[in-house]
Amino acid sequence: MKYVIIGGVASGASFACRLRRLDENCEIVIYEKTNFVSYANCGLPYYISSTIENQDSLTLQTPASLKSRFNIDVKINSKVVEIIKDKHEIKVKNLKTAEIFIDSYDKLIIATGAEAIKIAPLSDRIFELKTVEDASKIKKYITQNDVRSAIVIGGGFIGLEILENLAKLNINVTLIEAQNHCLANLDSEMATLVHNEILKHCIDLRLNTFVTKIHEEDKIIVSTDKGEFTSDILIQAIGVKPASELAKDNLDLSFKNTIKVNSNFETSDSDIFAIGDVTSCFSEIDDGVTYIPLAGLANKEGRELANFLVNKENILIKALGTSILKLFDLSIASTGFNETQLKSKNLKYGKIYLTPANHASYYPGSKSLTMKVLFDEKTYELLGAQVIGEEGVDKRIDLLAAMMKFKIKGYELKNLELSYAPPFGSAKDPINMVGYMIENIKNGLVKEFYVEDIESIKNNPNCMLVDVRTRAEYAAEHIDGSVNIPIDELRENLAKLDKNKEICLICLSAIRSYIGCRILSQKGCKCRHLAGGFKIYQLYKNII
Repeated sequence: MKYVIIGGVASGASFACRLRRLDENCEIVIYEKTNFVSYANCGLPYYISSTIENQDSLTLQTPASLKSRFNIDVKINSKVVEIIKDKHEIKVKNLKTAEIFIDSYDKLIIATGAEAIKIAPLSDRIFELKTVEDASKIKKYITQNDVRSAIVIGGGFIGLEILENLAKLNINVTLIEAQNHCLANLDSEMATLVHNEILKHCIDLRLNTFVTKIHEEDKIIVSTDKGEFTSDILIQAIGVKPASELAKDNLDLSFKNTIKVNSNFETSDSDIFAIGDVTSCFSEIDDGVTYIPLAGLANKEGRELANFLVNKENILIKALGTSILKLFDLSIASTGFNETQLKSKNLKYGKIYLTPANHASYYPGSKSLTMKVLFDEKTYELLGAQVIGEEGVDKRIDLLAAMMKFKIKGYELKNLELSYAPPFGSAKDPINMVGYMIENIKNGLVKEFYVEDIESIKNNPNCMLVDVRTRAEYAAEHIDGSVNIPIDELRENLAKLDKNKEICLICLSAIRSYIGCRILSQKGCKCRHLAGGFKIYQLYKNII
């Protein structure tokens, strides 16, 4: 059996190596259009700043190592330009010599990945960042020229990683993003934390700004609906789209022009398969078709396709879209759907916010986490989560992703047994706290209102806003229309509350307001408290 793979990075290389471990006798050929195979493209931004000093560190395998260890033939600088499926052949162009030749296959695997979206052609000073060659060009230009300013277009994963690494080189950076917040996987109030971190590092952040024209003179000039911006270099990080050009005349396409596949990654031709960022996938949450171009998912798909083709093991990979990003001092992570996506799908959900310390607060060096967790309002299964902070973000998002994968109910997190010592966590870990909070909602011990409800509450004569923070906190900043009764004085001031009204309680982080709700509800009052407290209100207030 001869397997030909188009693309030798995440999914293609993963498939080839797993296939060889399962079948020593088949023939395996990889065609890769760049000069590198099996490289760590997620590390490319860090090579630009020399955080990763050696380019060789980005290369996981070479054509020589794949041949000697796995007996895989790798043809680099070789672009497949046509699939002749009726003949089980492909047409290949050698990018060094321009020679065109034909190769045959028994099974063809398309692993061409995604390509960068561009609004201006590349040049000596206009770049994208998809390959090792791209990173080398950017680094070489910066090293050899007096680059003092850069414009990055796009506030997604790559854009923010490039931004940070350019700033490490003392380059003045302007970030232009067309939407009202960076990182589409986040909801807008959570993205405020990201914007604050960007601004803290003196980045010129331009949101809701649409690029209309790019041209080069002595400087790069980017014209937008908000004026012109100039810089020494420009990096386009607008996003990616599936590199499905090869398939458009031969195979069925699907969501966002991905190659349409079934659950075993079989295309509309039974001898052609597609994996990685060139395909769509199925959502773990609602089984819908989605597009999640992430390296971890692509690697898993490559391995599972090899299992299917050799051992006939049916594949069942569903995606949550779990991701994490480092931005200066912040870690930014998410999994599952965000609130915007849930609304677009008309899914009914509840949400909680919490702002716990990453480990025991009495142990030196604790850092605050900001967590948003979304859950099905009927079944209480987790639907999505966003976690942002300086430390401890990764283990919390990974735990939540694992719980979502195995359909654990939100309230079941309360008794999850997790490792604890003061330098690492708390006796009641933030994950346990998520469980407690969802359990309280499930059992009717507390009801919430959200920041977006505040205006309607203020205008409702049957509601009363009560801030239970200290007098000093209230004096420093408070929500107009609220009255201040500190939590420790609440019992002795019950007469000031109108039991015919719904009492809506506010505090800093929703802990004191929860306690207040428990007091009032047992005194016969109808009450709710502000989810996430004043901390979340401040995030909403700062949405740009």
